[in-house]
Amino acid sequence: MSYLVIEGLHKKYGQVSVLTNIHMEIQKGEFITLLGPSGCGKSTILRIVAGLTDASAGKILIEGKNMSGVQPKDRQVGMVFQSYALFPNMTVLENVAFGLRMQKVNKADIEQRVHEMLALVHLSEKANAYPKELSGGQQQRVALARALIVRPKVLLLDEPLSALDAQIRKKLQADLRAIQRKLNMTMILVTHDQEEAMAVSDRIFVMNNGSIAQNGTPTEIYTKPNNEFIANFIGHYNVFPRQTLEKMLGASLIEQATKFAIRPEALHLDQRDGDLCLFGVAKQSLMSGNIIRTTFEGEMAFTMEQLHQQGYSIEMGKSYKCYVAQEDVIALS
Repeated sequence: MSYLVIEGLHKKYGQVSVLTNIHMEIQKGEFITLLGPSGCGKSTILRIVAGLTDASAGKILIEGKNMSGVQPKDRQVGMVFQSYALFPNMTVLENVAFGLRMQKVNKADIEQRVHEMLALVHLSEKANAYPKELSGGQQQRVALARALIVRPKVLLLDEPLSALDAQIRKKLQADLRAIQRKLNMTMILVTHDQEEAMAVSDRIFVMNNGSIAQNGTPTEIYTKPNNEFIANFIGHYNVFPRQTLEKMLGASLIEQATKFAIRPEALHLDQRDGDLCLFGVAKQSLMSGNIIRTTFEGEMAFTMEQLHQQGYSIEMGKSYKCYVAQEDVIALS
């Protein structure tokens, strides 16, 4: 049996449905991400699992036990919020120890477990500091340590890194994944950041309008989008109507689909055996780190992404042939 089961979950506020028939099965020690745009229902699922919001229908099972009627404090579910919610009048050590004191754990065990947890989140030297003396990244690690130390069966993370700058966020993503693996902790992360989801997850559930649009490993989600919403939300795919793409390629497509997607990085300027060809005039080129993203105008606009190389450039206003392997033209349902 799966460790955590979300079965037939529905949520309405009045006549407005915010979740429709959500079904998820999560194994012990999995890192799951709920990914999607704002308002798609991601955080509502977390709140229902935590017992902070009642479902309109459906059930939550943890280790086979139905959570219906079980109070939040008795679910052994931890939660880390975007806002950190640290106690400003308590030191780091006192913040992390708070849950254990509520559980009436003896003083010696509290001291040992707090110091072990602070070492795990790399904050041992900040044990006696107050939240106002910490950076945003350090405060988030304190919030994570406070949630982990009570050893929850499931840890819920509601966009905990979204308020941090990019460099700190990437460092904490790596730290979070390392901690999760070391503790074999079952975690569910909510985010709207696709790169974050790809970096940390075992599986991703992409949500749209209160439903699950697709789920799978990061590789599956990225390379095999099953509909136009996924293709537009993940990886900046080029999406073409069938007739338009066939006209641009000068070839008929075998797959029976009305729309097709091509990843920007699947396009290239050097022809290989069996490649299909798109013609376009280079209109704009933007550098993003080590990636050059070029927009071409053809029958319709499309983008190509390539690694930045010294001495390499595409001339604006010039026509180019952009090639793509047949297997990289993805039929959408």
